[in-house]
Amino acid sequence: MTNRVRPHRGRLGAASVICALLALTGCSSSSGSSSSTAPASTPAGTTASGAGRIVIKDFLFSPAALTVAPGTVVTVLNEDKTPHTATATDGKAFDTGTIAGGKSATFKAPATAGNYSYICNIHQYMKGTLTVR
Repeated sequence: MTNRVRPHRGRLGAASVICALLALTGCSSSSGSSSSTAPASTPAGTTASGAGRIVIKDFLFSPAALTVAPGTVVTVLNEDKTPHTATATDGKAFDTGTIAGGKSATFKAPATAGNYSYICNIHQYMKGTLTVR
């Protein structure tokens, strides 16, 4: 009787183990860190956690439209090297002031429901909308 070597069987088994480990890793979470990602059932640009987040990158606000509850603390993170602001176009509702590159600032969403357009006062072509409801 001849022993046949099946080289693919070992590779297939190893690949199966790696796939299983990757799948488990993707499902796990660290209890030591927090995430600002909204739950899957929350529409994009909407926060249900009581905190909002806007990221400035490549001279764009992301998300360009964010919905929060009245009084929500919104964090604006500037990932560009250039300073930016997030300033309500009415000049009153909110203003982060100048945010240096790599830094962040916060503001409290207005108490009155509505749509609030905002811009970067330094680069006024940068636009976004904060919806409070």
